[in-house]
Amino acid sequence: MKKILNDPKDVVSEMVDGLVRAYPQYLTQLPDTTAMVRSDQASMVGKVGLVSGGGSGHEPSHAGFVGKGMLSAAVAGQVFTSPTPDQIYAAIKAVDQGKGVFLIIKNYSGDVMNFDMAKDMAELDDIDVKSVVVDDDIAVEDSLYTQGRRGVAGTVLMHKVLGAAADQGASLDELDRLAHAVLPQIKTIAVALSAATVPEVGKPGFELADDEIEYGVGIHSEPGYRREKIKPSKALVAELLGKLDESGHLDSQHQYAVLVNGMGATPLMEQYVFSHDLLDALAEKGIKPAFMKVGNYMTSIEMAGISLTLFDLTDAKWLDYLNYPVETIAW
Repeated sequence: MKKILNDPKDVVSEMVDGLVRAYPQYLTQLPDTTAMVRSDQASMVGKVGLVSGGGSGHEPSHAGFVGKGMLSAAVAGQVFTSPTPDQIYAAIKAVDQGKGVFLIIKNYSGDVMNFDMAKDMAELDDIDVKSVVVDDDIAVEDSLYTQGRRGVAGTVLMHKVLGAAADQGASLDELDRLAHAVLPQIKTIAVALSAATVPEVGKPGFELADDEIEYGVGIHSEPGYRREKIKPSKALVAELLGKLDESGHLDSQHQYAVLVNGMGATPLMEQYVFSHDLLDALAEKGIKPAFMKVGNYMTSIEMAGISLTLFDLTDAKWLDYLNYPVETIAW
């Protein structure tokens, strides 16, 4: 294992410290926690707070999306491990402006349990809290750490839509309705060329031969649904888009947002080659994306691979939310 770090046990605390000190205009760390809140708290007065988070190793998620127009706070757990309830609770308290707090949770058993415990703690303090559990990964059901589908890169689009609505003054109940309307319209699937190595473990989460790929992997090196010899980009697009079409029944009369997401070690050059083939394949179906992002948004440490997210914009307002201006590190 070759990584740029000191003691693997300190990787999260040192990462968080480096992050907030590098970007003080966006982030402030809550004392004695790995929770990071917006530095411009004054601009949040009268608005619902938005809190997300999860295990570290997915950078820039989630702290990279804290700022005006997106999240109010992000809580970083240990690598691939949920943050503790008390740290999530600290973030909730810090961003509550009297209008309530909305939690955006990825569907992993530890995250769901700990965020729910923090929600209960906050409600004992008379803070009104609602939440959504994002389960956009269509690859498999009931994977490791998960009941149902996993929450992956589509979570970032949920951050964006809810962040825009919250910044424009949506109430807690309105955000709750919006989140649960958006949730079934976001679908993601991935392919991996190599696995991630957790620093304290020191070896990859799974082994692929030099000429192998695996479809449907999760962001914690969870297994996918098929392993085979590596294929050209066009064949990868055909597989991933085909699965999304089976799940979401693509319709040329609908508008779609597209997120091509690097898993950590995939060069942008390769992501753009994939995007070239993807846009050609979508055009053959009569679809031109109304919104598109390409880059590293929800990674898995140094996993090589790509995830593809399609968001069916069944409400025209959702496109406005995606285009709403933000001030964050990573968007």
